Amino acid sequence: MSSLSTHVLDAVSGQPAASVRVVLERRTDDGWQPLGNGVTGADGRLRDLAPDGLDTGVHRLVFATGEYFAATGQTGFYPEVAVAFTVTEDRHHHVPLLLSPYAFSTYRGS
Repeated sequence: MSSLSTHVLDAVSGQPAASVRVVLERRTDDGWQPLGNGVTGADGRLRDLAPDGLDTGVHRLVFATGEYFAATGQTGFYPEVAVAFTVTEDRHHHVPLLLSPYAFSTYRGS
């Protein structure tokens, strides 16, 4: 089974985004099924989001960015960021998020 990690960086401060709540979900015929959750550490990382592994299919990470901005004294446009991705092979997946109050970007990490 595949594994999953994420890393959130605050592009404004140039520092890791600590204490960002993240939820992992899997798409099913009935909608999104929660698989796990966690909070980024002081280094902005959240390791092993899927301790039971990930099956193939469509998943998403939902980042509570509004909570993060409020906690750091910033006003943000996006209350949350949802990043959907497809697992097609058994390997480690890493989904980084580069965050600012009015923009974000992501890519398939290693």
